[in-house]
Amino acid sequence: MGTRSTIALEFADGTVEQVYCHWDGYLEGVGAQLQAEFTDPFELRDLIDGGDMSTLDTPYSLRGEVCPARKYKDLSEYFVECQQEEYDYILRNVNGTASWFVRCYATNGQWVTIKEAEVMVEYMNEREDY
Repeated sequence: MGTRSTIALEFADGTVEQVYCHWDGYLEGVGAQLQAEFTDPFELRDLIDGGDMSTLDTPYSLRGEVCPARKYKDLSEYFVECQQEEYDYILRNVNGTASWFVRCYATNGQWVTIKEAEVMVEYMNEREDY
């Protein structure tokens, strides 16, 4: 069974685009790969342009499916209308720095940095509170 996630990018003009990823969406999977390989918004844009995917390396277009990114006029619309999965990631510009945020079971629906989410997951695991 896949651990589903979404990956989004907030553009400089305020618009947001989002794609779906079926496998390995957890923090140690997709989350770690996004932090390691996609901190440049232009590289992330290229990934998102490929549309929905099985894994970060395997867009559905390779198997003939057309599943383009979903587009939102601004962050407010994105937060209300976006596709939600087990893990939702978004790259945003915060004070001139590209920063990853995630929303998942450990964050109670709140958007936090990936580092903050990792601490929250660790705390839940220590308490066996999941």
